[in-house]
Formats: sequence, structure tokens, C-alpha cells
Amino acid sequence: MDERVREHARTLVEWSARIEDGDDVVLEVGEGAHDLGVTVAEQLGEKGANLLATYRSPELQRAYLRAHDGDFEADPGHELALYEAADSVLILKGSNNTAGSADVPGDVRQAHSKARQAIREARLDTDWVSTQHPTRAMAQQAGMAYAEYQEFVYDATLRDWEALAEEQARLKDILDDGETVRIRNEGTDLTLDIGDRIAVNSAASVAYDSHNLPSGEVFTAPADTAGVVTFDVPMTIQGRRVRDVKLTFKDGVVVDYAAEQGADVIEEVLETDGGSRRLGELGIGMNRGVDRVTDNILFDEKMGGTVHLALGRAYDACLPEGEAGNDSAVHEDLITTMGEGSRLEVDGETVQVDGQFVWE
Repeated sequence: MDERVREHARTLVEWSARIEDGDDVVLEVGEGAHDLGVTVAEQLGEKGANLLATYRSPELQRAYLRAHDGDFEADPGHELALYEAADSVLILKGSNNTAGSADVPGDVRQAHSKARQAIREARLDTDWVSTQHPTRAMAQQAGMAYAEYQEFVYDATLRDWEALAEEQARLKDILDDGETVRIRNEGTDLTLDIGDRIAVNSAASVAYDSHNLPSGEVFTAPADTAGVVTFDVPMTIQGRRVRDVKLTFKDGVVVDYAAEQGADVIEEVLETDGGSRRLGELGIGMNRGVDRVTDNILFDEKMGGTVHLALGRAYDACLPEGEAGNDSAVHEDLITTMGEGSRLEVDGETVQVDGQFVWE
């Protein structure tokens, strides 16, 4: 087996999830992530953890959702109990078809998501970590040869995470002390209120309140938003292509939207529930190992020189104790490139120019 797969598994189990003897672990293995799943299982055995493996497949999910009448039972007890009893959930993504569920009707997708709110919260209460095993389908979506894509994935994933955590701490301190963030680039002039919020140094470990591998971002949860933002990075949302999305905010709510492609997808997201028109996240990418757009949000949102904003749910780690953030059944990220002519400011002070931080 490729030694990089073994190193990926070690990083996931030891650095990211911090698995210990006796931990109850749910391992969700994507249809194309078998090799990584086997190696992670071996690592969990060596740690003395208790393993329950499940299977993730867009085609399986498609079959179920298209056959269902859409009247979903709220939070089925057998699945809820699984996550309530787990210490950690390790999600190994690895799709063989990136559009495997693209033809599921939007109303059915929304109904299923809304019916799983407590299950979602129970999973988020664990030490969960999501990662990506390189597959040929993902390489094709990224427009890369398979071997080239493997190199890309491992360059982004197998990093000196302690060193990156130290660098990201500089930005975390600035955001923690800040009140207002302003983002300016072509088609964007957006102001976000971050007063009293907590920035997360997302260094690919639950020890940093970080749940993605790879990671490499600092994120927080805006309390209010005003202005306009254009997302120039193309992406796939719910199996469908979205490009050049423009959102206009007033009093924290999206009041207008447009897209060159996938406007119907954006409309579905915005109409999900009461919280889906508000932002749950402001994230600033800092992983220079992610050097190109691949149409995979796990990587693209971490790319240095980008900013992403998520419609929907806010993460509790960004909120002061006792304060409830934006609540929604969705959390959909959209990305804007901080290229030439762009500026990122905190309380009027420049933090980044043309995609480069002032200390770089």
C-alpha cells in the first residue's frame, strides 16, 4: 500500500482526532476510500479504540431519497443513539461519482435535512473529523491526472501542522480583538460584525476546535453583515454546478442574489429555513499547500489567498458561552478569491493586500 495512505491515517488518528484507548469510534467510509478505511481501522486497533464502520455512498443515498415519499421521521432513534454514544466520528470521503445524487429533487433533499437536526447536532458534539481520500472521480472533477491529484491531496494534507498552527494564531488574535471585518475586491464590498465572537485556529485537530483534514484556515461567526459579495470560485453544491454567485446583504440577511450558473441551487439553499439567508461563518484560507481550485470545498476553502462565507449554521466554537448563533439545517460555503486589488481589513487596519498577509 502507498506509504502516503498510512501517513494520512496516522495523521488523522493521532494529530486530528486524538484517539485514545477505549474511545468509541464511528468510521464512515466513502465508496472510494476503502484503502484509507482499512489503514485507519488498523490504526484504531493499535490504539485500543472500539470501532463501528459504516458505508457512505451518494448512489445509495440517491436510491433511498428518490424512493421515499418525502415525509421523513424526525431523528430516527437508532441513528441518533449511534452518534450520542460515540466519542469520535471519522468521515472518510472518497466518491466514485461526484454527481451521484444530482437528480434528487430539492424539496426531498431539504425535507431529509430538516428531519435530521438532532442527529446532526449529536454528531457535531463528538470529536468528529472529515478527510478526503483521492479518487479518480475527484481527480476528474479537479481536471487533473490521477497521480497528479494524489500529489495535490497529500501536499495539502501531510503538512507540519504545528508550524501552521503557530502562523494562524497571529490571525486568530487579530480577529478575536476585532469588531469589524471589511472585504474588498472586484464585485465585493462587504462589512461583517465580529465583535465578541471567537476565532478558531483551524489546524486540522480537535485540540484546536478544528474538524477537517486538511485544514488551514481561521474562521469565526459574523453577528451581522452588510454589503455585496461576489463568489468567483466555481463549485458543486448538492451535485450541481454553481458559478459567479452574487449576494447582497442588508441587516444580516440576503436580500438579493444572482448567479451566472446554478441560481436555482442558491435559491434552494436560501429557502431552506429561517437561518439559511444569514451567514454562519467567515473563513480565511491559509493553507499554501492548496495551490489551485479543485471543485472540492474541503480543499478549496483552505486555499491561501481566498475568503469563504457560509450560508446557514454557525459553529458553537465561535460563540461566547450562553449565546446562540445562527441556526439552520444547511451550512453551504462559497469562495471569493483575494487577488490583485483586494484588501482585507479589521477595524480599519489592513491585514491582507492582494491575497498576501502583511507579515508574509
